[in-house]
Amino acid sequence: MGNIGNYEETRKNFRWNVPDDFNFGRDVVDRYAKDRTKLAFFHEDAKGNRSKYTFWEVSRISNRVGNVLRGMGVSKGDPVLVLLQNVPEWYFTVVAGNKIGAIVIPCSDQLRPKDLVYRALHSGARTIVSWDAKTPEVDEIRKECPDLVNFLCVGGKRDGWLSFDEEVAKASPELSIEPNRATDPALVYYTSGTTGNPKAVMHNHFYTGAHWVTGKYWIDLKPTDLIWCIAGTGWAKAAWSVLFGPWNNGAATLLLNAPFDPKRGLSWLSEYEVTVLCAPPTAYRAFVKEDLGKYRLPSLRHCVGAGEPLNPEVIKTWSDAFGLTIHDGYGQTETINLVANFPGMPVKPGSMGHPVPGHDVAVIDETGNEVAAGEIGEIAVKGRPPALFMGYWKDEARTKECFRGDWYLTGDRAYRDKDGHFFFVGRGDDVIISAGYRIGPFEVESALLEHPGVTESAVVSSPDELRGEIVKAFVVLRAGYEASDALKKELQDHVKKVTAPYKYPRDIAFVRELPKTSSGKIRRIELRAQEWKKRE
Repeated sequence: MGNIGNYEETRKNFRWNVPDDFNFGRDVVDRYAKDRTKLAFFHEDAKGNRSKYTFWEVSRISNRVGNVLRGMGVSKGDPVLVLLQNVPEWYFTVVAGNKIGAIVIPCSDQLRPKDLVYRALHSGARTIVSWDAKTPEVDEIRKECPDLVNFLCVGGKRDGWLSFDEEVAKASPELSIEPNRATDPALVYYTSGTTGNPKAVMHNHFYTGAHWVTGKYWIDLKPTDLIWCIAGTGWAKAAWSVLFGPWNNGAATLLLNAPFDPKRGLSWLSEYEVTVLCAPPTAYRAFVKEDLGKYRLPSLRHCVGAGEPLNPEVIKTWSDAFGLTIHDGYGQTETINLVANFPGMPVKPGSMGHPVPGHDVAVIDETGNEVAAGEIGEIAVKGRPPALFMGYWKDEARTKECFRGDWYLTGDRAYRDKDGHFFFVGRGDDVIISAGYRIGPFEVESALLEHPGVTESAVVSSPDELRGEIVKAFVVLRAGYEASDALKKELQDHVKKVTAPYKYPRDIAFVRELPKTSSGKIRRIELRAQEWKKRE
């Protein structure tokens, strides 16, 4: 049995304890630093160079970085853009920003100049910490962002930039940490919406500590664990499982700064003796295409999946190989973990589990009433749990749209079975309505993935005069399979056999790759827009 213990008892007795004053750097990192030998993380770069850091080292280096930022004029409440890859300096900078009360804004390393312009202008940031290779792109936006005046370069030396290494080496390892309220802003993630500019999701300092719930119950972390979470530092999943979730529970992390490769990834799990794996579905799908029988992972004890629901057939293949069930979890950039499959509890194929302690999660209709078991509705959270986001920064209208009465609306569709298990259907705008049938893309994608010739697929609606919408699938084939009308028919017949026949894709397009976000999620919205544009 995992940390959750008796689920019903744990959930019933759970109470949030929100302190007046909370600072993750001081109250978590510095506390663990009292044991100067306690491991915080391993790191490996793209060239295979390895290093490790204790909490003591993270504490001292983050103090130095905090002093550097203050020396650049960063004060409490000031936004700081952090444009770094999976490098140790990301940890040091985020913790340092937290310690001095700055508003840390992690940015994906895949952002382009126009993306950076929006973030800089919207946030009003005066300071950016960037890795060396991105500095030319930052330099491109200086004229458009006159308020951005402080530039700190990690991993190199550039004209017009301060050197991170040089400045940190000169700074004091002692840092005065001013009190701050747990409800003060601490972190902002920019996340894409279905329309308009990215939304600036603002979190307070309590959020950084509240992820102990994410780490303890769903990820089942213990102080002796080493977790590898496959996530980029610009994605909120890094907050969940690369930083706040693990360190709040005293667990160490593995930070790898190299392109994902399934063969290398399976080797890393063995070499580093990883005990807990957190990965997006795209990674697990890649893993199970390998010959898993070649690998031995005796240290691995728990696996979780995040980002979008994981296909049941992938879960089965992984379990057959390693005897471990992948536990799906659900949440958003705006929240911590909301729904999860917990260790020691039965896992239903395709289900994302039960509500996490501290959260009243339900499936509701358009009037705000809970729907009956088996009926599709919107996932909603009752009340305002203290770990819920503060709102969309500088966008009151968008914030208001997320609430209906006492409910926070996630925008995601799901149903709940008679046993209380939640099943993800799709984003509200992903659900396909064809000839009166409501079809979730995930079910069709899962069916397609069971065919040996399919590596990946994305299913969206496509306009149809007769049915209003039809199911269209974009399919990436495995090596050795060639696109043909015969294969299209074979895949259509396959889906009809695997799931309800009305869900089969009436149109199939074979593609080399699927559009994805920086965090690895398939951008169905892009494919859907492409289809509906044909109607214009």
